Amino acid sequence: MEVISLQSGSSGNCVFVRIGQTRLLFDAGISGRKTQSRLALHGHDVHDVDALVISHDHSDHIAALGPLHRRFGLPVYLTRPTHRVVSKKPRTGELSDVRHFQAGQTLEFPGVTVHTIPTAHDAVDGVCFVVEDLESGTRFGLMMDLGHCFRGLSDWIGDLDAIMIESNYDLPMLRDGFYPRHLKERIHGKGGHLSNDDASKLVRDHAGQRLQWVCLAHLSDENNTPELAVKTCRAQVPASVQIHCADRYDTTEPMLIRSPKILAKRSSSAKPGVRIQKAASEQFLFS
Repeated sequence: MEVISLQSGSSGNCVFVRIGQTRLLFDAGISGRKTQSRLALHGHDVHDVDALVISHDHSDHIAALGPLHRRFGLPVYLTRPTHRVVSKKPRTGELSDVRHFQAGQTLEFPGVTVHTIPTAHDAVDGVCFVVEDLESGTRFGLMMDLGHCFRGLSDWIGDLDAIMIESNYDLPMLRDGFYPRHLKERIHGKGGHLSNDDASKLVRDHAGQRLQWVCLAHLSDENNTPELAVKTCRAQVPASVQIHCADRYDTTEPMLIRSPKILAKRSSSAKPGVRIQKAASEQFLFS
């Protein structure tokens, strides 16, 4: 499985996931031109995308929904409440190929299941996702705009091979920053975002041994830094877990996830008492 963050943050979100011959885009917060060029940079054609799946109605996730849909002929998957809200936004325009789902349902694609999980974020009907490769058993969690660590979220995290999770703010930076009080309370509240500590503790306390990497995402430009987010996470997750950070304004390098079956096979072939470690210079995981 291949994961590429095309951009992540309040200025726009879009994530590409490839599983075998199935190609999915999650959210449409950046322009069609950026989506096309950034995919092409990594050898992918936006016209080959099988579906555009929308998490919720906030503008940083749907700003380019209509143009992406019409220009590249991408079928749109979203909930009916989200559709009602986004259809009223001037830039959305006509959506001719819409596939509705209910929050909590699973979406089926060739060789792939996408589990949708209702979130506590202050959107009309927000969801996050677990993408499962049915052939290899690989599971990737795309968990942004969660609101808070709501009940049941931890159950999903334990079976993930990789996770992209929001790590939006550093609490001291938010508390001491220039945002007005009502905005600070919204971000830190039950319908807002996870802090660096929230995200790190969630992974630390609930991720299983099969977790290969964490990608910290949706970082605030005013109340966080990539260095601080990574430092906070590194202090709490096992050293065997790689940590990446999604760029707020640009694409990341592809992050690849090994099949659990391949990992188990390699582990069983290792000599007793010998731990196989990756070279420090290796930045990404390859299948």
